[in-house]
Amino acid sequence: MFRRFWGLRRRLRMPLGETGDQYSVWVGLIYIFNLIVGTGALTLPAAFARAGWGLSTISLVFLAFMSFMNATYVIETMACANAVFKWKRLQSIQRESIQEQDSEDETASRNYGELEEPLVCGETIPSRYYSLDRRVELGEMANLFLNRTGRTMFYCTLCVYLYGDLSIYSAAVAKSVMDVICSTVPNTTSVNDWEQVPCFNVSSVEHGVYTRLDVYRVALLTFVAVMGPFVFFNVQKTKYLQLLTSLMRWLAFSIMISMAIYLLIGKGPQGHPPAFDFTGMPTLFGACVYSFMCHHSLPGLISPIRGKNHIGLHLALDYALISIFYLLLAFTGAFAFAQLSDLYTLNFVPTDNENILLEIVEYFLALFPVFTLSTSFPIIAITLRNNLQSLCLDTSRLESYNFLLRKLLFPVITVVPPLLLTYYLEDISVLIEFTGSYAGTGIQYLMPTFLVVSARRHCIGLLGLGVENKYKSPFANAAWAIFVLLWSFMCIVLVSVHIFEKKYVDFN
Repeated sequence: MFRRFWGLRRRLRMPLGETGDQYSVWVGLIYIFNLIVGTGALTLPAAFARAGWGLSTISLVFLAFMSFMNATYVIETMACANAVFKWKRLQSIQRESIQEQDSEDETASRNYGELEEPLVCGETIPSRYYSLDRRVELGEMANLFLNRTGRTMFYCTLCVYLYGDLSIYSAAVAKSVMDVICSTVPNTTSVNDWEQVPCFNVSSVEHGVYTRLDVYRVALLTFVAVMGPFVFFNVQKTKYLQLLTSLMRWLAFSIMISMAIYLLIGKGPQGHPPAFDFTGMPTLFGACVYSFMCHHSLPGLISPIRGKNHIGLHLALDYALISIFYLLLAFTGAFAFAQLSDLYTLNFVPTDNENILLEIVEYFLALFPVFTLSTSFPIIAITLRNNLQSLCLDTSRLESYNFLLRKLLFPVITVVPPLLLTYYLEDISVLIEFTGSYAGTGIQYLMPTFLVVSARRHCIGLLGLGVENKYKSPFANAAWAIFVLLWSFMCIVLVSVHIFEKKYVDFN
């Protein structure tokens, strides 16, 4: 009996995380870098040019800070969720010990009392309860800390955002491949004309001639067939894919920045953006919010990291590096080009160059969205799959469900809806606006704030004031949470004004 008791106590100290590969903190930061730096970054130069370099710089740094603040809220809430699970596990062990104890076994009874003590006084090692060992998705956090209304709002917002993200990624990759393969189409061609426009320069669509829509759909199916199977695994299985595409990402950004600097030195500034232009603020806000989005996938990326003691500092360094990249990209692009496309890579479209090396570089940059989104797609899909499981299944006994339900059903319902949507609906501009604005504000600002406030209250009531959370956000004062909520309201107003103005102009 005594040996069994201490075996249970050792089990309590074991990590609650899932078995599988772990990686260093630097690999984890590469994952986060890859997740954050996506197509949103390619919309920044045009947004900078519209809003002005001074206003844009201030806004980008501020929005990076706001995104980092809410990322620390997610980490703190994840640590609170781990503490709750450990507390529940401890209570279960205590009940088992009480049932199996013999009345004369006073030694085991005394040890049982010692086991209960840290929960009450909290003066022992705080990290025994607060940890980041177990991967707790945002959906599980919502189930633990929010009421029924809060959980409903959370899952609606999260599913809209993640399904929208997967749809946007799939369509953007397929369109990028189509634009590289097919001949250039005149600007007068509408998206709705894809079915009639041949992919190559021929006078009419004849039998056996592929249209742009055909090539788009083939590229879409190929992309989902290659990247879709990753949803059946965990994020650790994408390690080498992440490292490879991270190198491509750094290379692409370095080339774009270098080419813009070369143009600035050789031809001088071609663009002359103002310092401040508040009319471009809504566009800039939408681009920046989407450019710093990572909160929905943080739990899956952080839990396998070894050595999380200074995870907040490392995350801050990651945000600082990303901000520097964004500023360099935006400043050089805004001043190097007189006209900027909404997607920055379109300023480097392939042309018939005699220089083979330059042509290769242009094709590489044109396909850069493919490399970027191919890396992020598995992480987003795995995050959506895990949260759908949290919504529909009891994650504490996940292994008790049958194989088809656990391993096949949820990956399929994660990938198939975005595939069907983008297969039959090529123009998803409305979905992009809604996903990146309203759902993005909810996921990046509102949900982390509501979760952390509820988690703090819950853990204080469960563990007491004496147990310290070493992963507590440095922005723990209630004033910060109120500030985030007020800022979120302002963001929604700005985006609504921008969308209304855009629709009004299109209508007229």
